[in-house]
Amino acid sequence: MGKRRGERELLRNLSKKQKKHLREFGEEHPFYDKVSGRPEATQVCELSENSDKSSAESDSETEVEQVSVYHKLLATLKTSPESESEEEEDESESEAAGESEAEMDSEGSQETGEADGGEEDKNDVPEQKEATDTAEQTLGQEQADGADTSCDPSHEVIEEFTDVKHESEFSLETNFMEEESGDCNADKRDSNSSQAFSEDPFKQHMNKELEEKEVEKMSTLPKTSSQSKWPTLGQLTFSFTLEKHKTLKADKEVDVKQLHLHKPLESTWPKVNKRFLSSMNKPSDPIFTPLQRELFCIMNTYRDLFYPERNALTNGEEIRHAYCLHALNHVLKANAQVLSNNAKRRDQKPGTDNDDYRDQGLTRPKVLMIVPFRECALRIVHIFISLLEVNDKKKIDVSNKKRFKGEFGSDPEEKPPNLKRPEDYEAVFAGNIDDHFRIGVAILQKSMRLYAPFYSSDIIIASPLGMRTIIGAEGEKKRDFDFLSSIEVLIIDQADIYLMQNWEHVLHLMKHINLLPLDPHGVDFSRVRMLNLNNWSKYYRQTLLFSGLQDPQINSIFNKHCFNYMGQVAVRNVPLSGSISHVVVQLPHVFRRLEAENLTSVIEMRFQFFINKVLPEYRDAIMSHTLIYVPSYFDYVRLRNYFKKEDLNFTHICEYTKKAAVCRARRFFLKGEKQFLLFTERFHFYKRYMIKGIRNLIFYELPTYSHFYSEICNMMKATDNGADATWTCTVLYSKYDAQKLAAVVGIDRAAQMLQSKKDVHLFVTGENE
Repeated sequence: MGKRRGERELLRNLSKKQKKHLREFGEEHPFYDKVSGRPEATQVCELSENSDKSSAESDSETEVEQVSVYHKLLATLKTSPESESEEEEDESESEAAGESEAEMDSEGSQETGEADGGEEDKNDVPEQKEATDTAEQTLGQEQADGADTSCDPSHEVIEEFTDVKHESEFSLETNFMEEESGDCNADKRDSNSSQAFSEDPFKQHMNKELEEKEVEKMSTLPKTSSQSKWPTLGQLTFSFTLEKHKTLKADKEVDVKQLHLHKPLESTWPKVNKRFLSSMNKPSDPIFTPLQRELFCIMNTYRDLFYPERNALTNGEEIRHAYCLHALNHVLKANAQVLSNNAKRRDQKPGTDNDDYRDQGLTRPKVLMIVPFRECALRIVHIFISLLEVNDKKKIDVSNKKRFKGEFGSDPEEKPPNLKRPEDYEAVFAGNIDDHFRIGVAILQKSMRLYAPFYSSDIIIASPLGMRTIIGAEGEKKRDFDFLSSIEVLIIDQADIYLMQNWEHVLHLMKHINLLPLDPHGVDFSRVRMLNLNNWSKYYRQTLLFSGLQDPQINSIFNKHCFNYMGQVAVRNVPLSGSISHVVVQLPHVFRRLEAENLTSVIEMRFQFFINKVLPEYRDAIMSHTLIYVPSYFDYVRLRNYFKKEDLNFTHICEYTKKAAVCRARRFFLKGEKQFLLFTERFHFYKRYMIKGIRNLIFYELPTYSHFYSEICNMMKATDNGADATWTCTVLYSKYDAQKLAAVVGIDRAAQMLQSKKDVHLFVTGENE
């Protein structure tokens, strides 16, 4: 203890720069930094005798976190009020040029290169230092979340982070159903009633035993589909491989008893959902909005669901409440079944073997919820707590609630009030927007445990990056994905945001879910369902996928990684009018179709088409102030290298460009000192800056978000009206961009443009003067 105390005293005397140096070179653990006033930072230093080993292990993962460009990018959004106000001043008035110049002079002395080389500097994090340090601190804490401390003695050094003191209280194996709750008797009645068994969707789904022929059929035969139209959801596509199930119909009214909600949810759900119910709702249906009613009708049948019309401004919270109700209902039913069987096994005569008690998976986690930011996890946990609290007098016991609020909450004063951003931006980036987290939640009767070890959790809430860092890559010594082996409900919310983060993390997760575990993790095999022992978990897993748009990559997750024997339901509404109708400036839009033999050749064909046919038209000095919008970062790098090779007069802004370089590039473009501006979609997604001075616009590829098209076009309003130059807009597309094209111009026009023999199509927007 004396030695460690001396080391801490030594570190306290170091400057911030010295601490940063030590952390970057792995000589000390970042827990020694005083990055916040939280008590957890000091508790970590007193974990166990083997603190050196703990530091070394966490350091290796901390270095990965430091070089994560996506985390670094998100950290820039949480800048200080002073720096944000400077940015706002830079874009609010025409005097921005002079202010940017002064800012460049003050910050430029810290840089050695021009804007061309500013984006890949990993050490330029003065603004993000506190956010990054905090993330490093929590990373070491979260590293323990996936560890099974009861099975592996080597993890004793991180017991404090896995809440070991509550292990026995939340253990499914050693607890029994509380008699006073009445749930035990209800479960006994259900088990004795064949009618109740046949009606409860949970028991119907989990107790069905598939045959090998059916599994082989699902693996080999293509899916058959049928269409249906519902009042609120619209056009639905039902897909299935096995025999056609009973056709689902949209219920206009819902009886709570028919939903088979677990006991506390019947009374708490109407209170929790009251905020979404309008006065127009009929008294006979006081618990769901029309959208929630139809979504929950599908969820409750355990079919897979893809809903691509989620909107953070309008229906996002409605949907979140609906899937939280379904997830919690599933967990409470599963746990009640285990606790009830525990009591039956306790009362049975010793030496009697009964196969009726197979009620568990190979590992305990049943629900995996993938969300993009910590704020989303915070809201989900708050919904869970509200649904479990019957009234104000009967508060449930939530372990580690204070720590959870500290790490997942946000300070309202962090964000200055003078920022002007679109409403959808404010809704998406509200609260704590750190994208590296994972947390286990255990629920047992009237108690909830946050920060439970994964192998003692019922629900895991995580971001794709949080999952990626614990799953690891092939060949890494420290990786773990056994806890994903028995996931029964997978919820992926706001899938479109992962396209702006790193879609590879989502694919990596889908490849490691529902695999047989490498270790037993203390499971009682006499209680494991046969479907898990047969490695058929993926055929029982329900996947709920919510997105703000339809995209081929998101569709591929639903089509290629979902194998639910109950079938799938996808909402397939087509956009009648595209986002081009929201362009208010008078502007000719020239859509140029490029031909490609297959999907893999599109990238090369687009590049050749651009440099050979489009770019020569804009090389003339008259065509100055040309912004080139590039959705893919890889295309952006290729174009940037080509522009440098050709010695074109250009500047560029991407998601990794430093603040001073961004200010410089915007000023050069506004004044016309640079003819071209390469501009990435992810920079626009994360920053939403107003780019002034645009006279010519080129969409190298159609934007992922259709409303970005009208936003970028409407930026031309900020250009001086006195300019004599004619505004132009050119868009490149191919037949593989059908979904994006339909979202921009509408489904009817998109069909004509793709089937037409002409390669060029012209649209004109804005009022005629």
